[in-house]
Amino acid sequence: MEHIDRTPGIQLSESEAAAEARRIIEGLYRSEPAPEPIPTSYRDTSPNTPTAAAPVAQEGRPPMSQRATDLSGLMLAGSVASLSVGGATSLVLYTLGQVDPVTLAVGAAGPVALVLAVGSLIRSVGRAKQDMHTEHHHHYQGGVVQNTTHVDQTTKGVFANTRNQVRR
Repeated sequence: MEHIDRTPGIQLSESEAAAEARRIIEGLYRSEPAPEPIPTSYRDTSPNTPTAAAPVAQEGRPPMSQRATDLSGLMLAGSVASLSVGGATSLVLYTLGQVDPVTLAVGAAGPVALVLAVGSLIRSVGRAKQDMHTEHHHHYQGGVVQNTTHVDQTTKGVFANTRNQVRR
């Protein structure tokens, strides 16, 4: 039997294709077993090598710290809880049918207005803190002795541990 070149992309002539088909069919109906079984799976037993590459940010949601992830989950849980409470309240008020729509609108806008007012207050306090002048000018006539003491006070902890640091 002749050897046929099985390189992919090479067309066989009609006589070569018939000879190859005959060889395959005769091999299937052979009474003796094949010389060695054909493997159907492979297991790589070499040890895994750790990768030394740094992690790369993927597309989509940006990576967050664990604290940010925890807070995000907490906010999502709170939003689901507030949705159910608000929906139940709306359903009760709707079934009663005796509630004025203007009163409902004012009641719904109240918490939003409060949050906006507190945010504005915090921003204005932050701006006022930035605008504070830390430069002092003193004008004296005659002999002057000036003592300056600065006290840094920090309070930390649940039980209010206060520390004073005096600088002269």
